[in-house]
Amino acid sequence: MTTNLENKTVEVTIASELGYELIARACAASFARMIGFSAERIEDIKTVVAEASINAMQHGNKGRRDARVNISMVFKSDILHIAVLDSGEGIDELPPKPDIGRIIENLDPPIGFGTFIIRQLADKVEFNEMLDGGHLVKMAIQLKR
Repeated sequence: MTTNLENKTVEVTIASELGYELIARACAASFARMIGFSAERIEDIKTVVAEASINAMQHGNKGRRDARVNISMVFKSDILHIAVLDSGEGIDELPPKPDIGRIIENLDPPIGFGTFIIRQLADKVEFNEMLDGGHLVKMAIQLKR
């Protein structure tokens, strides 16, 4: 770690429009790079932030352009904690593991693919924490895997 970033928080609020997840992704990558994450783990972080942001836009905020997606990141005890908040009502039931082969061959829609990717890349994920302002997804990424 080049700078002491222990317990430092980075927050970004983005419009609920596809494309804005790239801003959150770039912000997460910059913070992770400052902390000292490896290039491979930074790619994982960029992916989980983008996927969680897209899910928040599409499913939580239901495409409402006036809604916002809030991303908060804090580094504590060698773990990057990422929280993505939308104004939705949470997930009734997590989708089943997608059949990637069928999705690639356009036999199945990519439903559940984002949550599957997040669960594969993050060290810990919690869906369905409800706050007054909406639905929160929490993810944890360890500095050293």
